[in-house]
Amino acid sequence: MSTPDLDAAAAVLGDRAERGHPLGALTTYRVGGPAALYLEAHSREDLGLAAAAVRAGSVPVLVLGKGSNLLVADAGFPGLVVVLGEEFSGLEIAGGTVRAGAGVALPVLARRSAAAGLTGLEWCVGVPGSVGGGVRMNAGGHGSDMAHCLAGWEMVDLSGGPDGLRSPADLAYGYRSSSVLAHQVVVSAHFELTRGDRARSEATIAEIVRWRREHQPGGQNAGSVFANPEGDSAGRLIEAAGLKGHRLGSAAVSDKHANFIQADPGGSADDVWSLMQEVRREVRRLTGVELRTEVRPIGFGTGQHGGSDQASSSTQEGGASR
Repeated sequence: MSTPDLDAAAAVLGDRAERGHPLGALTTYRVGGPAALYLEAHSREDLGLAAAAVRAGSVPVLVLGKGSNLLVADAGFPGLVVVLGEEFSGLEIAGGTVRAGAGVALPVLARRSAAAGLTGLEWCVGVPGSVGGGVRMNAGGHGSDMAHCLAGWEMVDLSGGPDGLRSPADLAYGYRSSSVLAHQVVVSAHFELTRGDRARSEATIAEIVRWRREHQPGGQNAGSVFANPEGDSAGRLIEAAGLKGHRLGSAAVSDKHANFIQADPGGSADDVWSLMQEVRREVRRLTGVELRTEVRPIGFGTGQHGGSDQASSSTQEGGASR
């Protein structure tokens, strides 16, 4: 594999890119370091420019959506971060077809489709991520997920591979996973929904919102940290291990829900990551259960630098996801 050359990538991007752009504020944890290179893509042409930069510099790439399941290390991300601009946030409804840009927030998708008298996407209101992230990670909750709803999607490949429309079958969907790679940018999706009752859909949305407020903490977090093991609850295991409220530096296990880890304002992403590992070790020591981290670590030397919030969802206990 070629050695990354940031200068070569930056030369291609010119004044369209920024060096050292802070990423913490673009995530729901609101901690973490900068991007070595940062590009806000306002058009397909900008994505073409990003593709040329990735090839010229052989740099790693991170496509960042709502940042709702990412934890960026204090050291930052050593490659190119691409954020889709407002031009990728269009939403059109015609009959039972809903077409959404990758930048559309999933709660907006839920509310707009319900207001149009369509049913099938109410669950999206519980996912504080983007359409692009939802497609990439098979977002889901409250009895449904993208695999049940998606009719088609469109991709731009920053590595120079083929672009264009794709079928859901091409995603090889699994539990909160797909075959979409870090350099493949989901730019839009469409859904074929059925006619429903607007009042009933909006009541369902209101109930999901109420449930989240009642059972999940606010503040700086990325939702559930660990996947539920088969037949059990990660939150129950963490609480049984005596870790509810446990603190490490500027990070703490939530007092409200043990499968949430909170970051203090102005805190350290590395503290959050260290606490996640401490929780995993202690649960493994006491129960033999190996918890799987659902939050995607970026820049921690874990081999997951390609993680993306075009990967923005994983299950939260009780069915909601982010």
